[in-house]
Amino acid sequence: MLRAAARLGAPLYVSFTLDSDHRLKSGASLKEAIKTTDAEASDAKPAFYGINCSHPLEFEPALEPGDWIQRVRCLRPNASAMEKIALCKIGHLEDGDPVDLGERMGALARRYPHIDVWGGCCGTWDRHLSEIARNVRAAR
Repeated sequence: MLRAAARLGAPLYVSFTLDSDHRLKSGASLKEAIKTTDAEASDAKPAFYGINCSHPLEFEPALEPGDWIQRVRCLRPNASAMEKIALCKIGHLEDGDPVDLGERMGALARRYPHIDVWGGCCGTWDRHLSEIARNVRAAR
């Protein structure tokens, strides 16, 4: 995909999902995944990276210090901290706690001011997005 996008001159970003062990399903850390993708993509590197379909409790511990973290510019969290397999089995989207999610995202905005794409994934609705926007705006 990266090479095809580069041939077309189209920017592309790559988003990763982390599990409750703060790693990708493959076992790689977020840092390893980003560094490997950048190294293998050479001249077709993604414009930036993101994290989606994970709750902050799953991905925040993976945000290790280093220059690589500047490549992460997008966070689209799940509303619920429930384990993904459990979420798939309940047969509905779980709301989680919109206020807590917004506060966590605001704290991340303060910690990582370079992140500039905010949104939501599984189970996030207008209440979640309003809380995220309010808290990110307050952090800025």
